[in-house]
Amino acid sequence: MEELLVTIAKGLVEAPDAVSVTADEPGEDGAVVYHIHVAEDDMGRIIGKQGRIAKAIRTVARAAAIRANTKVVVEID
Repeated sequence: MEELLVTIAKGLVEAPDAVSVTADEPGEDGAVVYHIHVAEDDMGRIIGKQGRIAKAIRTVARAAAIRANTKVVVEID
């Protein structure tokens, strides 16, 4: 899952070297929280107008999680 999120994020930003993804331990509900970290200048590119790109990233992550029979939450930091 981390590789998927890194690949998506690197394709969207101008500074792909600054992209990193970290994962928290599963919570009480079994959901793993992934944090996408990008350069300050690239935050707008990852979030998109009215959050459309962020929503799309979360949708792709949820679809991949369903195939792996897990729960995920994606946060952009």
